Amino acid sequence: MADTHAGASSHYFIPAPSQWPAVGSVAMVFTMFGAALVVNRNPIGWFGLGIGLLTLVYMMYGWFSTVSAESERGSYNRHVDVSFRWGMSWFIFSEVMFFASFFGALFYTRVITAPLLGDFDHKLLWPDFSGAWPHSGPAGVVDAFSKIGPFWLPTINTALLLSSGVTLTVAHHALRADHRGKAALWLAITVLLGATFLGVQMYEYSHAYSELNLKLTSGIFGSTFFMLTGFHGFHVFLGAIMLTVVLLRLLRGHFGPNHHFAFEAAAWYWHFVDVVWIGLYIVVYWL
Repeated sequence: MADTHAGASSHYFIPAPSQWPAVGSVAMVFTMFGAALVVNRNPIGWFGLGIGLLTLVYMMYGWFSTVSAESERGSYNRHVDVSFRWGMSWFIFSEVMFFASFFGALFYTRVITAPLLGDFDHKLLWPDFSGAWPHSGPAGVVDAFSKIGPFWLPTINTALLLSSGVTLTVAHHALRADHRGKAALWLAITVLLGATFLGVQMYEYSHAYSELNLKLTSGIFGSTFFMLTGFHGFHVFLGAIMLTVVLLRLLRGHFGPNHHFAFEAAAWYWHFVDVVWIGLYIVVYWL
């Protein structure tokens, strides 16, 4: 029985006790309460939120450094690699459902709520309401605004993200062929394209606020627009950080042609971000 237990346990790497989960818990508590205080306009909230975010960055740096060191020492085998792949797959699935909730809210508003409130039966309650999209609610409730069309900033960003998906795939194939210099070059181009995307989106937001009067408070259209595009931009930012870390590890000599799951995990995440943007580009800017 002891031999059987030892044989089963040998398939998996058992890490030493770690402080990082506890550090992450402290970070989340400060972040949660700090954000709640900020939303309620309590000035001390920014202090708690800052501590939480800094602690979270410290935790992620330390924890991922530990995992990277264990990987480079050869502590992980095929079974652990499969566990990592399942973990990343479920994480991306949770992100799919996250965006599905916002797409669902947009669909419900456009297809069900707006036409329903604009029909004849509701004219007594909302005589000035029109079911056309985008709408600004009953007259006088929301300031007039203009929506952003697909040309040219959203189209430029679409080209940037689709191009980044191509360059990332080229980098991946180069790494699998053990062409490390080529892989690093194309990966750096991918990060640059992602950073350019974020710059264009920041300019788009500035244009929306200053010239189109489109804000987060611009009714259901403004809230769904900024929630969808804003959270997507945040995910692009996170993906760019992931790819930057992978690039730095690649330059330090990490990864091999058949051992580079961190690269693959970041690539999965980046391609997921690309797919979400295509949906946003069609539903939010075109329709």
